Order: sequence, then C-alpha cells, then structure tokens
Amino acid sequence: MARHTGPVCRLCRRERMKLFLKGAKCDSMKCPVERKPYPPGQHGRGRIRESEYLLQLREKQKARRIYGLLERQFRNLYAQAAKQSGITGENLLRMLEQRLDNVVFRANFAASRNQARQLVRHGHVTVNGKRVTIPSYETRKEDVVEIHQKARSNIVLRHNIDTLDRAVPAWLEAAPSDFKATVRELPLREQIDVPVREQLIVELYSK
Repeated sequence: MARHTGPVCRLCRRERMKLFLKGAKCDSMKCPVERKPYPPGQHGRGRIRESEYLLQLREKQKARRIYGLLERQFRNLYAQAAKQSGITGENLLRMLEQRLDNVVFRANFAASRNQARQLVRHGHVTVNGKRVTIPSYETRKEDVVEIHQKARSNIVLRHNIDTLDRAVPAWLEAAPSDFKATVRELPLREQIDVPVREQLIVELYSK
C-alpha cells in the first residue's frame, strides 16, 4: 500500500496550520508549527505571491493530507463524488469521513488517522462482525465497527481509550469501553469539522 513516508510535521508547516497528524504531539509545545509557523525549506520565510490557483491547490493538499490520501486516490474519490447527486464538495467530504480508518479515529480508538490506518491494516478492526483490512473501506449507515477481541488488550489501544477526549461527531455513536462504534447516519457538512473549503477543491478540478 502506497503511503507518505516522510516527516509529517513538514506537511503541517507547509499548510501553516496544525493538521493533527501526530496525535498527542500536536497538542504540545513540541509541535514544530508552534516553533516554526512558516513553510519548510530555504524559501519558507520568503514572501509568497498569492493567486487563485494557489489557494485552490493548498485546499486540495490540505484535505488530502488530513485524511492521508495520495494524489491518485484523492482524484479517484473526487471523480466518484462528482458522479453522485447533490453538491460535489459535500459529497467528497462525506465520503472521506465514511472511510473506515477515519471512523476508527473519530471513535477515539486511535490518536491519529495514521494510527487508525495501522490498526485496520493489521486486522484489529471488524465491521458488522467481519474483519476488514482495507482503510479506505466505505462504511454505511447502521454499520457496527468494533475492535477485534484479540486486540482489546493492546496497550496503545487501551491508552487511547483512557486518555483521548475528542468530541465524537453526531453521526457516529461510540462506546469506547465496549470497543464499539455505530454509524448512526451519513455525515452532513455541518457535522464535519475539518478546516477545508471544499468549493475551492471543486474549482481546482473543474479547470
């Protein structure tokens, strides 16, 4: 499975904001964005000429990096969103939220989406009683996502359940003590709190 293997803190600095890719480190003063709030590289502190294309590109890159997708994956997902009825940008964000790794992250089983992706790939997650090892698996309404019985004694998983206090979105019903989460409904735009202006992404791909 292709994935980003470089330092993820550079991604946050490039977007000039915290994307919360490193779990607890992002909430501490060790976060590089706190110490170096400018893009990486020798020209990071230079004056950047803003343009319409740059704003659109940065929004696309921001969304792609938050959810951990590579360029081709993101483009394919956008193509699917464009074919559906409704507003394309909202369809895209909804499909990103429905990814299994995102549901595991939202249910507070993992400190970051990258950690959630690892839990899924290692076979620690089941959907409706069946083990699923595909992070991009699209969950649906009434799906029950659980941590596999053999993985419930995992030290990292138990630490996450005991310490993470992120708010669970309204479309998801989570019971961390039971290692279970239920997709109550498909997420609406107002229930998705990612700092992304999806209309700019639509404009970028519409060129």
